[in-house]
Amino acid sequence: MSAADASHLLETKPVGKLLLQYSIPAIIGMTVTSLYNIIDSVFIGHGVGPLAISGLAITFPLMNLIIAFCTLIGVGGATISSIYMGQRDMEKTSSVLGNVFLLCVILGFCFGGIATLLLEPTLRFFGASEATMPYARDFMEVILLGNPIAFTFIGLNNLMRATGYPKKAMLSSLLTVFVNIILAPIFIFHFGWGIRGAAFATVIAQTSGLVWILAHFINKNSSVHFKAGIFRLKGRIIKSILSIGMSPFLMNVCASTVVIILNNSFMRYGGDLAIGAYGIVNRVLTLFIMIEIGLTQGMQPVVGYNYGALLFDRVRRVLRYAMITGISITTFGFITSQLFPDFIVGMFTDNHELTELAKFGLRITCLLFPLVGCQIIITNFFQSIGKAKVSIFLSLSRQLIFLIPFLLILPRFWGITGVWASLPMADFISFVMAVVTLFYFNKKGLLFKMNKQI
Repeated sequence: MSAADASHLLETKPVGKLLLQYSIPAIIGMTVTSLYNIIDSVFIGHGVGPLAISGLAITFPLMNLIIAFCTLIGVGGATISSIYMGQRDMEKTSSVLGNVFLLCVILGFCFGGIATLLLEPTLRFFGASEATMPYARDFMEVILLGNPIAFTFIGLNNLMRATGYPKKAMLSSLLTVFVNIILAPIFIFHFGWGIRGAAFATVIAQTSGLVWILAHFINKNSSVHFKAGIFRLKGRIIKSILSIGMSPFLMNVCASTVVIILNNSFMRYGGDLAIGAYGIVNRVLTLFIMIEIGLTQGMQPVVGYNYGALLFDRVRRVLRYAMITGISITTFGFITSQLFPDFIVGMFTDNHELTELAKFGLRITCLLFPLVGCQIIITNFFQSIGKAKVSIFLSLSRQLIFLIPFLLILPRFWGITGVWASLPMADFISFVMAVVTLFYFNKKGLLFKMNKQI
């Protein structure tokens, strides 16, 4: 598809069909990615043991930090490139590609090196005990070894989707999942590598996905591709990428902070298996959140392009359709978790104590889950139209402003139940905040006003 063809479709095709065209591949990709994380946990839970599930949960904050830096560059670059394409400035769009590639490689090596040097004290800070440390350390040593690959894969995959190739971006995710699902049981069960085998499978899978993406951007027939002159870091582009990407970056950093507090709270009030229970619950709810994120990834290029082209009526319709779909996704997650907790938790473990802890936590955590869908859509909508500060505020409201205080206060009165209850209470307040912010900006005429810094 040429750049002209992609641009024509983005500004003329019915927005409902565009949202489906861009979202469905992204949703499939994110869903399958989440599913292979779940399958990894299932293999680890049954092939290594319940404490390995707890050790894996200990690594979540560090994994969130990796994702935070990936989205800082990838989502920021994708949003900026969509807006530049809407303005028909292909030279700047190409420069974004070069800058995203360089930033991913540089940050990937720097983060991986520093995290490896500080790994053991970091994991202890995250809540690792003597029993869970070996599992957490073995897993992260391998993951950090492949960190530059993960950074570049995620960053360029976002850019591929934003520049008119949502199906290819989906296929790259499917490829990594396919490779991971094949290799993980072989490494864990046949070779006896345990949790380290799951990590090796993940790194090899991401490498295969990166090869696919690089082949796309090397191809001169792609609307945006590698070419001479784009591999120079430019201050204005970097500033725009970081400004837009700061919202999902801070959201993931806050998620990491929250998980650290959660892990330490669960350790204090329930022990290692309580951390494992949260690991299971987190995997399950993350599946639906990832579907939601897939929807926002599909929404982003459609909103970004039409916003850049000043087609605001189309932008409004995309927002409306996305909100309806987003709420439906998390409502389905709520119903499933409430009706089938035995089946869901049973996939991960056959340990009775861990099963009962996870079932109890799942039912409480998802009590107000339908509202989460609306909050995520609104937050990402502000990000897609370049209003980074608003998006950052809404991202922080749930985790930093509301959830952390609840986590520090409620367990003092309700113990482990208070830890679980903090999550739906924060969901409700952050939902109200997002809706009020959207109505305020719309009423004041600030919602559709171009950011001069873009």
